[in-house]
Amino acid sequence: MKVCLSFFFSFFLLCCKQNNQSILSSDKMEKIVWELTQADVFTQDFIIKDSSINLEKENLKIQLKIFSKNNTDRKSFYKSYDYYLKHEELLKPLLDSIVVRNGRIRENMRLKKIIKPINEQAK
Repeated sequence: MKVCLSFFFSFFLLCCKQNNQSILSSDKMEKIVWELTQADVFTQDFIIKDSSINLEKENLKIQLKIFSKNNTDRKSFYKSYDYYLKHEELLKPLLDSIVVRNGRIRENMRLKKIIKPINEQAK
């Protein structure tokens, strides 16, 4: 009986481990989601102004570059994305990290706007 339970438990762990190996790590997902968000902002703020550019094709090109840069592909990313959507306990910290990163960047930009005029007044 112990051998049977031991075998079953080992098999279960092996299956879980193999299933999660194809899922991108939270650090990698955070980085990719952040870059995709930035790309979308760029597309919506700048590329949209050029009516000769197909917005969907350009956005897809940018996404593919981001996936390539991060040594993954579209299929692996979206498989991982779906996995994270189904596991809120993993998704929440990932999204929280992105929000914190965005807040830091905004704060740095705000401080640069404040400091620049002060430095110019000192001259």
